[in-house]
Amino acid sequence: MTDAIRIAPGKSLRDTDVLVLGGGPAATWAAVSAAEAGASVILSDKGWLGTSGATAPSNTGTWCVPPGDDRSQVVDRRWARTAGVADRRWMARTVDQSYRGLLRLADWGYPFPRDENGNVYIANLRGPDYMRFMRARVLAAKVTVLDHHPALELWSDGTSVTGASGLIRPEGQDWTIRARAVVLATGGCAFFERTSGAAGLTGDGLLMAAEAGAALSGMEFTGKYTLAPYGSSVNKGLPFRWASFYHADGRPLLNSKGEHMTNGIGGGSEGELARALIAGPVYARLDQCEPALQDWLRRGQPNVMQPYDRQGIDPFRDIFRVELKPEGTVRGIGGLRVATDDCGTDVPGLYVAGDAASREDVAGGLSGGGAINSSWAIASGYWAGRGAAAHARRGPARSRFRSQSAPLGQAGLRPRSDAAVDVTSVIAAVREEMAPLHKNFVRSEVTLKARLSRLDALWEKVQSGLAADGPARLRAREAAAALSAARFSLTAARTRTESRGMHRRSDFPAEAPGPVRRYPLTGPDEIGPAPEAVAQHEVAS
Repeated sequence: MTDAIRIAPGKSLRDTDVLVLGGGPAATWAAVSAAEAGASVILSDKGWLGTSGATAPSNTGTWCVPPGDDRSQVVDRRWARTAGVADRRWMARTVDQSYRGLLRLADWGYPFPRDENGNVYIANLRGPDYMRFMRARVLAAKVTVLDHHPALELWSDGTSVTGASGLIRPEGQDWTIRARAVVLATGGCAFFERTSGAAGLTGDGLLMAAEAGAALSGMEFTGKYTLAPYGSSVNKGLPFRWASFYHADGRPLLNSKGEHMTNGIGGGSEGELARALIAGPVYARLDQCEPALQDWLRRGQPNVMQPYDRQGIDPFRDIFRVELKPEGTVRGIGGLRVATDDCGTDVPGLYVAGDAASREDVAGGLSGGGAINSSWAIASGYWAGRGAAAHARRGPARSRFRSQSAPLGQAGLRPRSDAAVDVTSVIAAVREEMAPLHKNFVRSEVTLKARLSRLDALWEKVQSGLAADGPARLRAREAAAALSAARFSLTAARTRTESRGMHRRSDFPAEAPGPVRRYPLTGPDEIGPAPEAVAQHEVAS
């Protein structure tokens, strides 16, 4: 088996048919898919392939629906929970392709669990095992893997995306790869929130694609918060299905009906918990969890129990403080608009997969966290890899790269003046606008306008003076990318003048009547509706 390599100093220019940027499940499926289609493939990961992203430290379910007469009914039932935003055709395609992917995992030898009768259970994936397995599949497919090679910018010949440039960690040396097609599988944007696997999820691919002319869509759906033990990075909300909630003195926390508040991830409890947490500290106890379920949680979700064990807390008997942690576009919805059935973007030669893509088509206006996102990663990775390989076969000769292609990166890379901007202040400003529960869970025109005004002014400063040398260029670019994603999010939130799904407006508390619309935006400097009047796009229900 060919192992990963590093680009040697002085040999930083490489050629390939398909360049995959990213290191999570979608990136691995895209790389394998493109290689199986006959393309030469390079995968460049910000971290170490197999440990990058939100899946690697977690367990995840999938939207696993075997073929049969009831599959369309399953899609219909799920569509009813998407706030009318999803597309049934894309949902059915995703269910079908992801199921095929799960069967391929079984055929490849992935160690799915078996029941007492020996039947394989393919609906659940253990993140560390899954990503280690997919790394091996990528290498077996003869994909060149470049670990610790974050991308900083795309290249274009004026018509198509033709490659990318980045740096090698930790030294900070440059690399450039010219490619006939590029797949962005760089994940979502967590806005620097400290949650499991999210440290590198800063929206890099969203900014790179926007600089190339791609549209972003669904960015208003970023009001997703997940319950977690206070101060913990383990953002797994599942145990709170069996929780009861309390004040600090042990008094039961009551909901709007005067009942003891329970089940923190079901029904309308999220909104009531958010209001309670804005008002003051909230505590929980997993006292609705029967002993058999307690044992299942410890065995099936071992990392979920670590925060309690470290603090000497028995979560089934003791009350403990909780918080709602923001998850940005990772468990939100927004990302690059998927413009073609093979996950092409609006820009020729540029494809998108996983959380870097908008998941409006499959999850609608509510979170696809866990099962839906996991299945989308499998399906979109496969489609994007195939699409990129097909584009590569049609692409021009690589000799055009040197004479006609140019790098596209601006903010954080090529300042317009000598005015210095401190990267830590940019990160702090993004966090201040995007993390607080009282700002981002429910919005209004007044607050959105003020927040966006502050971030727009900061963007001007970043464009003028944010830059760095060597390895520090990565942090500067991450700060610029997260700031760009925040501006897209708040602009989209102002544009959608209604409440729908996880997008909540206090000044427009109800869903607007009539057809459900989407609001793709382009930027990143002047953010506005995509040129082809996509603001009038109506969802195919």
